[in-house]
Amino acid sequence: MAGELTLTAAKIAAIYPDKCEIVDIIAAAAVTAGQAIYFDTTGKGNVADANGSGTLQFRGLALRAAGIGQVFPLLKRGHCEGFAVSAVNCDSALYLSDTAGSIATSAGSTSINVGRVVAMPEGTRVVYIEADWLRTWA
Repeated sequence: MAGELTLTAAKIAAIYPDKCEIVDIIAAAAVTAGQAIYFDTTGKGNVADANGSGTLQFRGLALRAAGIGQVFPLLKRGHCEGFAVSAVNCDSALYLSDTAGSIATSAGSTSINVGRVVAMPEGTRVVYIEADWLRTWA
């Protein structure tokens, strides 16, 4: 999909962890740091996408890799580094991609907003994530 953000999994991290909303969840499948996550019917985290039946929910961003059954931190709300967004305009909206786990600068088959590109005080650009746990996309 055009506009997908490139990420460096080893650099994915919450920037202001004391101001972020981070929860621990159990992985339903193998996940990689930086992937978009949804909750399956058992309450476990799985890789989200904007074009799959049941997978087109966005509940947060994996902050660490995990295997099936392992616990990992999920960023529900807050600033995150590790995405290549230096060439993306500040205040650009970010969306769930049709590619499993990916975030893009344009909407996938279903328009699911996941955050924005924001500037840090020193001028670098990062991703701000805000997952809406009350919303259901169909």
